[in-house]
Amino acid sequence: MAQPRMKDQLAYMIASLNRQLESELEDRLRPGGVPIEQYRILEVLDASEPAAMGEIAQQSLIEAPTLTKIVDRMVAEGLVYRAPDPNDRRRVLILATPAGKALFKRLRGVSTAQEQRIVDLLEGEKAAALRSLLKELIQ
Repeated sequence: MAQPRMKDQLAYMIASLNRQLESELEDRLRPGGVPIEQYRILEVLDASEPAAMGEIAQQSLIEAPTLTKIVDRMVAEGLVYRAPDPNDRRRVLILATPAGKALFKRLRGVSTAQEQRIVDLLEGEKAAALRSLLKELIQ
């Protein structure tokens, strides 16, 4: 059986779509002055605050060394702060400040609108099927 051309390979198509969606999201977040990585961190914290750095790295798809630098920047900007874990003094937890929460609340519609455009484009049922297939592949 002949090898599929690169542009026909599933991994290539998934990566290409990911780049396209991330670029679109970055463009829509830019007027708010928020890089996509910071937005993702705030999104993780909105879903489960407080969170340890490892949890944030895993959920936001950001490598740990890069995450540390981004969190340092967000602390300096007053969007998040660090606090010791009361159950394990070796762990540091990250929490959103009121300013970080307000920023996320203001920008949340950007990713929600992108998600809705995808669902509309795929006519709902196809979007649910795609979501299910992608979850299966990720596992």
